[in-house]
Amino acid sequence: MNRAICVAMIFALPAYAGPIGYAQATGYFKKDSRPTLYQPLNLLDGRDNTAWCSPTADTLNDHLTFGFKGPETISELRINNGNNFSADTFNQFGRARRIELKGRTTSKTFEIEDKRGPQTITFDPPIEGTRFSLEVLDQFPADDPDSPVCLTDVIFVGGGKPLSGSYLGTKLKYDKQTALVMGTWYAGYEDKPDRFLSFFFDGTFRYSFEPYDTAKYQPKDVVGEYDVSPGRVTFQIGKAKKGAKMNLDANTKTKKGGQYLVFEGELPDDLKQTFRSIP
Repeated sequence: MNRAICVAMIFALPAYAGPIGYAQATGYFKKDSRPTLYQPLNLLDGRDNTAWCSPTADTLNDHLTFGFKGPETISELRINNGNNFSADTFNQFGRARRIELKGRTTSKTFEIEDKRGPQTITFDPPIEGTRFSLEVLDQFPADDPDSPVCLTDVIFVGGGKPLSGSYLGTKLKYDKQTALVMGTWYAGYEDKPDRFLSFFFDGTFRYSFEPYDTAKYQPKDVVGEYDVSPGRVTFQIGKAKKGAKMNLDANTKTKKGGQYLVFEGELPDDLKQTFRSIP
């Protein structure tokens, strides 16, 4: 069944809260019954009492994606392994053993220890990108080997400073409507997209055209604010107002099993294309 969401576009300048834009997951434990408990945004808050946990004990079909407001150079990753709420929860859930982090052109595979508290992974040379994916390739099993695998925090460090943490406060609160669109949507070539539409947790968004042939085409960024309410999304990108309908079809799948996002109506040319949830 199609979900049709009306979109009004108001043009204005965005107010950014920080460089990190979102944390996404292909799935997480108790997503349907208790969607706030183990959501991936928990990885950004620098707190021991929140965690992301995989849907099942098998993590090989799941991955996390982290998006930034623009290109970042990452020199460190500060990881807090397991569900670190208490010693009991740490043992009740699985913990990561080996992790792969992928940036724009580089990937790094590394191991972390089976212990509570932050661990620092240093990248020399640094890893660059606007979007990063993280996969748990191996794990330390829980007391019950069928339990999900958890991570308490994944904090990216660039320029010697953490790019997320407790300063984000209530901005990381789960919102059902925002969750429908949050993350990056892709357009352009199959397997090699060159157009990206990212919705961030703080109510801002970024559209970027990143052409492969920069001699022929110029890169382009469009930034603004958005707000989601039942049946409606409001964009702000300057002063002009434009209304449209946004179709997010849960039943029409892309070649890789993702969803399509299509805008209908009078919109800027940059948004008059079909976006997909998987590159």
